Amino acid sequence: MEAIYNFTEKDLKDKLTSNGFPGYTGRQVFEWVYKKRVSNFDSMSNLSKKLKEFLRKSFSITKLKLIKKEKSTDKTEKYLFELEDGMAIEAVLIPEKERSTLCVSTQVGCKFKCLFCVSGQDGFKRNLTASEIIGQYFAVADLKAPLKVTNIVFMGIGEPLDNFDNTIKSINILMNSAGINFSKRRISISTCGLVPEIKELAKLKLGIKLSVSLHSAENDIRDKLMPINKKYPIEELMLATREFSKVSKDLVTFECVLIEGINTSVDDARKLAKLLNRVNGKANLIPYNGSSPEIKAPTQEQLDIFTQELKDRSAFFTLRKSRGQDINAACGQLKVKYLLDQ
Repeated sequence: MEAIYNFTEKDLKDKLTSNGFPGYTGRQVFEWVYKKRVSNFDSMSNLSKKLKEFLRKSFSITKLKLIKKEKSTDKTEKYLFELEDGMAIEAVLIPEKERSTLCVSTQVGCKFKCLFCVSGQDGFKRNLTASEIIGQYFAVADLKAPLKVTNIVFMGIGEPLDNFDNTIKSINILMNSAGINFSKRRISISTCGLVPEIKELAKLKLGIKLSVSLHSAENDIRDKLMPINKKYPIEELMLATREFSKVSKDLVTFECVLIEGINTSVDDARKLAKLLNRVNGKANLIPYNGSSPEIKAPTQEQLDIFTQELKDRSAFFTLRKSRGQDINAACGQLKVKYLLDQ
């Protein structure tokens, strides 16, 4: 049987009409599954017995299994979910005063091996299905009800644009007004910088936001932090992000994890400011929040000097407070900790 959360409204319509059912039943089933959130097909009261029997034989409505949950003193929550094949993924919920942001994973492991990231340490295993991506939202929404998830960021384990089709399918499911009806302006994809896929994303005109893991405005430094830069250097990446920004009519956010002695000098700040002003982008500065003994976060004095340099050069930026440090909330850390404890 197929997991029904892998199906968009169009997919369901095509599946049902090809098996002799009226086209309108595709929307009916979609609404039952995604808006009314029924857990079994017999509860779909306006469907025929024949259609319900077909659904029972053809589809499964499966939920992710929660293995472990940790809650930080700052109320950040991290969830470790087990997939049907026994592999594990993570999701993080970051509650704030006026919103609650869910960070979801798109792959088991990661191919891109960024210096500061735990997600790729165990290597890439496989892509998540759309069902497994949507399942993270449903699982957390159920666990936190009546609190609502207001924002979704594709920024967990894995590279969303490397799992392009399933990432886009899950976004289309989230945004469909007949189902979850999630606002497009509250969905963001974060990428390490896959230039062809950024351009393809721009063509889709989904209206979602884009974040790019930049971390340095210098190719030689970014090469060391992110091996993908050797394939798609900063110059190519900026062209692609400008193309996306032109279509989306929104600023692209450039994520910068700040690591002492690597990308936190005055010169680093000046070059970052120049890049941001050139591409009309904004930076999200994040002091390193990982567990590696080889790299560490900058001091408060270093942060003050770095941010003052950006201010002096009229660069648009935010300094993000590290969340969930006491529960290893950086992506991949809970999974590693859980496996080590077994």
